[in-house]
Amino acid sequence: MTALNALSDPQALPQALACVGELEQLLEQEFDALKAQELDRFEALVQTKTVMLQRLGSITGVQDKSDADLLDTRWDGFRAQMQSCRQLHQRNEILLIRKLDAIRGALDSLQMNDPTSSLEVYDRLGKVRRGRRSSRGYSEV
Repeated sequence: MTALNALSDPQALPQALACVGELEQLLEQEFDALKAQELDRFEALVQTKTVMLQRLGSITGVQDKSDADLLDTRWDGFRAQMQSCRQLHQRNEILLIRKLDAIRGALDSLQMNDPTSSLEVYDRLGKVRRGRRSSRGYSEV
C-alpha cells in the first residue's frame, strides 16, 4: 500500500492510530526493561517493535519521510503520535548508550588501561594494587 492508497482507505487511519498507540506502550515497556537491565525482555520487545513498524508501514504506505508528506491533514494526529514515538525511541537509545558507556568504563578500569588512574584493585592473591601498573591486562595478573 502507498501513502496515496492510505488516503482512500477509510480503515487505514483508525488502524494506524491503534497501531501507533501500541507502539508507544511498547516503547515504554522497552524503557522499563532497559532500566531494570532485563536484556531478554528488551530483545523480545525490539523484535516486536520491528514487526509493529513493518505493520505500520504497510497500513500507511509510509516507508520514508517523503511518503509521510503525502498524507493529508486528517493524519496530523497520527503524525503527532509518531513524533512522540520518535522521542521515546531516542530516550531509550540514550539510556542504552549510557549503560554501554558505564559497562565500557567498568571494563576499562578492570583492565587498567589508564596508567594515570589511582584506582585500587586487588590482584589474584588479594593484595591491593594501585592503578599505575604495567600494561598487563586483568587476565594477566
